[in-house]
Amino acid sequence: MALIQIVFLIIAAISLAAAVQVVSSRNLVHAALWLIVTLFGVAVMYAILEAGFLAVVQVVVYIGAIAILIIFAVMLTRRVMTDSGPTHNPTWWLALVSALVLLGGLLALILQVPAFAQAGPTGLPPADSGLADLGTSLVDVNRFLLPFEVASVLLLAALIGAMAVARPAAKTEEEAE
Repeated sequence: MALIQIVFLIIAAISLAAAVQVVSSRNLVHAALWLIVTLFGVAVMYAILEAGFLAVVQVVVYIGAIAILIIFAVMLTRRVMTDSGPTHNPTWWLALVSALVLLGGLLALILQVPAFAQAGPTGLPPADSGLADLGTSLVDVNRFLLPFEVASVLLLAALIGAMAVARPAAKTEEEAE
């Protein structure tokens, strides 16, 4: 096994462990920080796979913007983070079974795709065409323009919602007197 494969496996294990910490952390700020570790691990994997542009986009957009936006929203809504009782759900096993059934269905669906039935690798496109194709895909109405814009509107709505929740409650006339 080559050194680059060992590094890839180590980074993948770290990213996976950080992702588990994101969903299992009780503190919301810690979960956001673990999310940054996970996203950074993905950026390192992009760099290892020689997808430099995607690695930079991962760092700038996801770590630099979205993760910081999440931390900003969490800090704005700090009063919502008070302890509201036990967070253990007694029907956690039902969620686990549902997730495993969904995973099995997705794997069965993916294995039916003809591209996975091919014996060997299909080969990579020329390096200079990938970036131009990505740029065209992001502004093409028939490809990724709609999901790209929906994600930006969703993030804007989340920020506005966090600001609305964090705003102090208005005093009623009885409290003012």
